[in-house]
Amino acid sequence: MIIKVRLIPGAARTEVISRIGSVLRVRINTKKVDDDPANAAMKVFLADFFDVPQHSIILVKGAKGKEKTVEVRDKSEEELRQIMDAIP
Repeated sequence: MIIKVRLIPGAARTEVISRIGSVLRVRINTKKVDDDPANAAMKVFLADFFDVPQHSIILVKGAKGKEKTVEVRDKSEEELRQIMDAIP
């Protein structure tokens, strides 16, 4: 499943704050969102959030920006959709 993620820097802890349509808004505990450490932190968080191995989170687009497109593998579309629908 392809998911769009908008990273918001400077949080005390990494967390999902909301979902607007198909865009997942995530506060991340890094100062910048356009570098490799931020991308790595996002992958670790999303793997835990969706309960998949870290190698199942593939950054497709947006490595140097706040808006990122990721692909989540190793879980069915229906399971991922249920997780996304549970976000307020």
